[in-house]
Amino acid sequence: MPNGPGLSRRSLFVASAAGAAGALLPAAARPAAAKPKSTAACTGSYRAGYHFTVPDQWMNDPQRPIWIDGEYHYYYLYNPDYLTGGTTAGTTWRLATSTDLVSFTDRGVAVPKDTTPNGDVWSGSAVVDTDNTAGFGAGAVIALVTMSPDDNANTQAQYLYYSTDGGRTFTPHGTAPVLANPGVRDFRDPKVIRDEERGRWVMALAENNKVGFYHSTDLTSWTYVGGFIKDGIGVLECPDLFRITAEDGTGKWVLGVSANGKGSGLPSTYAYWTGAFDGTTFTADASDPQWLDHGWDWYAAVTFEKRTANGTLDESARYAIGWLNHWDYANTTPTIDCDGFNGTDSIVREITLGRAANGTYYLASKPIAALDAHVSRTVNLGDLEVDGQRVLDYTGTAYELSTEITWDQLTGAGLQLRRSADGARHIDAGIYSDYAFVNRGYTVSPDASGRWQESRSPFDPSARTVRLRILIDRTSVEMFVDDGRYVHSCEAFPDPADTGLALFTIDGGAVFRNTVIREFWL
Repeated sequence: MPNGPGLSRRSLFVASAAGAAGALLPAAARPAAAKPKSTAACTGSYRAGYHFTVPDQWMNDPQRPIWIDGEYHYYYLYNPDYLTGGTTAGTTWRLATSTDLVSFTDRGVAVPKDTTPNGDVWSGSAVVDTDNTAGFGAGAVIALVTMSPDDNANTQAQYLYYSTDGGRTFTPHGTAPVLANPGVRDFRDPKVIRDEERGRWVMALAENNKVGFYHSTDLTSWTYVGGFIKDGIGVLECPDLFRITAEDGTGKWVLGVSANGKGSGLPSTYAYWTGAFDGTTFTADASDPQWLDHGWDWYAAVTFEKRTANGTLDESARYAIGWLNHWDYANTTPTIDCDGFNGTDSIVREITLGRAANGTYYLASKPIAALDAHVSRTVNLGDLEVDGQRVLDYTGTAYELSTEITWDQLTGAGLQLRRSADGARHIDAGIYSDYAFVNRGYTVSPDASGRWQESRSPFDPSARTVRLRILIDRTSVEMFVDDGRYVHSCEAFPDPADTGLALFTIDGGAVFRNTVIREFWL
């Protein structure tokens, strides 16, 4: 996946990263709030406590993890030359492995850049070729990746790399593409799945306003068979295609894309459609997409198979992970100067397919259950009555808070997270009138424009109750609302000294029931 309009991928990476933290501007706040001061000076670490972060330099798109020999292989785009730039700018595939998708072991670069005249490697997908369809051996790991030899959108094409050592290192399959560019501007991010019913491979490819579908029997030659077109939500990137069994037992197909819907007043994360797929054509249940995240910063997300410890596939659930950043402000982070890296992922979440009362199928998310095994401390605050504001004794920078807010009559309620000692800086999360929200405008935000500070999702106030599960880390907030149909993932950079926590209500009182804080160790 390339960066946003107006910049080539290489020019982005050549641009100076050092000093970017000093360019942080305080976010625009609501009229009643004081503007926070910039935290350009390093007063502590900004590295996430329990989210995956790149060891050094730069990270962007996650690549769909695959299950090999009892562990997940997680590849992601990594630029080892980010801080120095120059002619070596561009991304590789770096590998980390995990058995629980919470704790990861770094394995270094698996697919290097500039080993062929085609340059660096972009997003794609890896598959295990169990039946040796490509001819590199049974069980070989095949990676289909986008490369652009001239760093030009019109030369984007798909290339093949293969691994015979369990996905640790990869070799290029020549220098010619396995799927050449037919003369279009955007032609990238191949997502490959196995169609066992028809004995072939299927590729979904991002082609501007279309997801193209291709067939292959051997992974090395591909035939175009059709496409799914959607306008109005920006350029479609990082497609995703999978089958999942709903909670009511119905089998459904899901087509997902990363899309920047800001211009239409929509999220800029992961849009998806439920529907049917016959191996060639995807037929959506509705023309407009739903969104798997309503925050500002859950881009290039991928879903992948949920496996038990012995490798059994769970067809009723999948896992998902996204890049906690946005191309609008990708280089704006104090982690560069303070910790020598730029790249944080969301927590891995489990997704299931539910059905609403009106018959609509939707994906619901929750943090992966393996987090339970990493709890280092639990603080049970019980039921807390709030009418106005209540500052709690708890302090922390990386934790999870869960609560159920109930009320008879009010306009809004929620939490002030990462609160400064004087109460001037904080991240707000909760409900107001008919929407749930996360607002980073009261702390240091990566968005210097001040336009993208509060994310919103629908909420029915007649319920008079809401369950919130919020994951707070040093540079992020992820809020799961009720059953997880609506999630907000947002990047923010509170001063490391801002560790407070408060509860609030607006125009009425509420009880924050079963309020529990959990801290994690890795």
